[in-house]
Amino acid sequence: MINIWEVEETNKMIEQENLDVRTITLGISLMDCITSDLEQLNKNIYEKITTTAKDLVATGEQIEKEYCIPIVNKRISVTPIALVGSAACKTPEDYVTIAKTLDRAAKEVGVNFLGGYSALVSKGMTRGEELLIRSIPQALAQTDLVCSSVNVGSTKTGINMDAVRLMGEMITATAEATKDAEVNGCAKLVVFCNAPDDNPFMAGAFHGVTEADAIINVGVSGPGVMRKALESVRGADFETLCETIKKTAFKITRVGQLVAQEASRRLHIPFGIIDLSLAPTPAIGDSVADILQEIGLEYAGAPGTTAALAMLNDQVKKGGVMASSYVGGLSGAFIPVSEDQGMINAAQAGALTIEKLEAMTCVCSVGLDMIAIPGDTKSTTIAGIIADEMAIGMVNQKTTAARLIPCPGKKVGDSVEFGGLLGYAPVMPVNPYSCDAFVTRTGRIPAPIHSFKN
Repeated sequence: MINIWEVEETNKMIEQENLDVRTITLGISLMDCITSDLEQLNKNIYEKITTTAKDLVATGEQIEKEYCIPIVNKRISVTPIALVGSAACKTPEDYVTIAKTLDRAAKEVGVNFLGGYSALVSKGMTRGEELLIRSIPQALAQTDLVCSSVNVGSTKTGINMDAVRLMGEMITATAEATKDAEVNGCAKLVVFCNAPDDNPFMAGAFHGVTEADAIINVGVSGPGVMRKALESVRGADFETLCETIKKTAFKITRVGQLVAQEASRRLHIPFGIIDLSLAPTPAIGDSVADILQEIGLEYAGAPGTTAALAMLNDQVKKGGVMASSYVGGLSGAFIPVSEDQGMINAAQAGALTIEKLEAMTCVCSVGLDMIAIPGDTKSTTIAGIIADEMAIGMVNQKTTAARLIPCPGKKVGDSVEFGGLLGYAPVMPVNPYSCDAFVTRTGRIPAPIHSFKN
């Protein structure tokens, strides 16, 4: 039974501490749209999305109004388009027509983003998957709401280094193709190892082939709530600190559970998962880095940062799983640079480097996220950074990702504006030494020995 004290506490978290539901994401299977006729395929995709998602935004807004819970984004994820389009698409330009159809459908139903312009190539690439990957720069340059992801590795299969090298080239090409756009296309492009099928967060959301025809996945937020809770136990022992994190994560997740169940009931679409990640925004006080500082660090990146983040991530999960029977997606703590004012401050102060961020990704929710790098960074260097991040995910049996943003014309120390929830970021230095001879080897890095579990 919910009492009046709990209602008042939740209202305070919303009004004063930036609590929100970050996204309701409607996953839609496009498998029944597949045909070898490209024109018919595009028509099928548009009709499936606009029919299934026609009430998504209105329902989200209705829940916001009735429960006074901010729902920041309403989004769609679809079946990886490399699977859907392989029979009909013979050139990269053919895939671009699908990207435009996805963009048009997303605008018709009024969502903020649509994810799933994706390929899953952890062990090898089909011809169709390679065509989609090569189409990404053009697709992101000619659309506004489409997000793209490519899974290049997994614990079971190893790392497809041919795909890693190609993604280094495509990230460079995307940055150049969108240098005059309102948003750098690389902000909507992520490379994964062990990508989950039910992630509601962009840019990596796609609707996995193991999912139902349609599903509701919800991502919560709440860094400001967590930081405020930890203020009350400043200087306390680790047991008290951990208990406070768990209890607060439980409360945050319950809000997401309520929204998910209501959206599922009203849309007549099954509820999938709650992603209980602490997702920051550029707003002051809504920062994962600020939580780390409240735990006792001068800046994110100081000695002890990885240990503090590991503890935070673990306790968030322990608290969250008690609040919902279906926790999935990524779940933990995001550490994007541009979307977190505390991370921006730490990078500007020199406390946070790409190498330290990489160490932090061993224990956090995802990986190297929203990191601006100099525009003249070589594609092979980008591929090397991606390979390092994929190796962390592969060996540690966790999801890792890289969303790197080369900024044409920008150098270390410059600042880049992305706008909205994407925020802004300082351009960070990358290691100047070459990895060309490594990343230009062909083939794949084998799966680790502990992957053989049958």
